[in-house]
Formats: sequence, C-alpha cells, structure tokens
Amino acid sequence: MDLREIMKLLEKESKPENREGMARFGINVERAYGVSIPSLRKMAKELGKSHALAQELWGSGVHESKILACLVDDPLKVTEGQMEKWVMDFDSWDICDLCCSNLFDRTPFAFRKAFEWSSRDEEFVKRAGFALMAALSVHDKKAGDEKFLEFLPVIKREATDQRNFVRKAVNWALRQIGKRNAKLNEAAIQTAKEIQAIDSKTAKWIASDALRELTGRAVRSRIYE
Repeated sequence: MDLREIMKLLEKESKPENREGMARFGINVERAYGVSIPSLRKMAKELGKSHALAQELWGSGVHESKILACLVDDPLKVTEGQMEKWVMDFDSWDICDLCCSNLFDRTPFAFRKAFEWSSRDEEFVKRAGFALMAALSVHDKKAGDEKFLEFLPVIKREATDQRNFVRKAVNWALRQIGKRNAKLNEAAIQTAKEIQAIDSKTAKWIASDALRELTGRAVRSRIYE
C-alpha cells in the first residue's frame, strides 16, 4: 500500500465526532481526520515496518499519518537527525507521547535525547524529554537503576515549569520511574518530597500527585510483596 492509498483510507475512516472528542482533550485537530488509535494500530500492523514509508507518512503533515509513521518506522534505522527534525514538528501531546513511547525510546539515542530535550525551552520538545524518561522506565527492562536515578535531579529542576503539557510529562516521568522497582520507588518518593518543598504551585501539584500513586497500596504491593 503506497502513501496515496493510505491517505485515502484515512480519509475514509474519518469521524468528525472523534475530532470533537480529541479537541476536548487538548489534541491539535487542525489537520486530523479523527481516526481512532486502535484503528491506526491495526493499520500499522497490516502495513508492517518500513522506514521509507514512515518518512513519507510523516512528511504528509496529517495528524493520523504522523502517528502511523511512529508505529511503522524501524527504530534501528532512525537517526539523531530524524529525531531532531520530528521533535520540532510535534504540535500535539498525543503525537509527542506516541512517538516517544513507540519509536524513539527504542533507539540507541533515547537516554541522551531525554537529557538534551528536557533542557530545551520549546514546550513539546521539553515534553518529549520527559515522555522519553517515562517510556524508558516502562520499556527498557535491561537498563540499570543508575540510568533512572540520573533523571531525578532533572525532574526536580524542571518541576516549576507551569506549562500544562510540560508539568504533566514531568509528573509522568517521576511516577513511572518510581514504579520500576523498590530502589527507584524510594528514590522517586524522596525526590517528590523535595519537589513538594519548593515554593511553586506547579511543583506541589507534581509532587502530591506522584506521592499519592507511589505510596499507594497498588504500587507498593506490586513492588514490595
């Protein structure tokens, strides 16, 4: 299936009511058809992995085709240059998160880019840094604890960023690190307490929300029992 056929299929699957729902959740629907994520995942599975097709899909600029690009690309063929280009194209939190948790986190550059992007000023680039931290915490089973401990000072440093898409990603990263194992749970809780002491409404929200989950029975029972 070539790009033109895929775009026709996306248009056929268009659902205006889905676009309305996406907009309510803060998703940029300016160039969106309203195709559901399950439908896109099914389509991506049928298409199979293709680095070349992913570049074409991303280049179309359509919301759903960008998501498809993240799902069909081959992480072993992704370059740093591509990551830098795509991250600058992020214009919606869902594309950012799906790309980071389905593609970028599987590249050899993931940990480095998490650090780099978390220091950048652009809202979705910074979000991508923390989305990568969260995704790596879940998906990289072989990484040692020290790699995630190094993220915690960065999370604390950025905990006063008031922008909604950033603060939620900072919170997400802290929670996912703290759910990885007992050692990281203790470290994340300590970081959350330090963040809670910062004179910032945003920091206090990030910390309180994280502490609620990281000290909760569901997480503690899974990690410690």
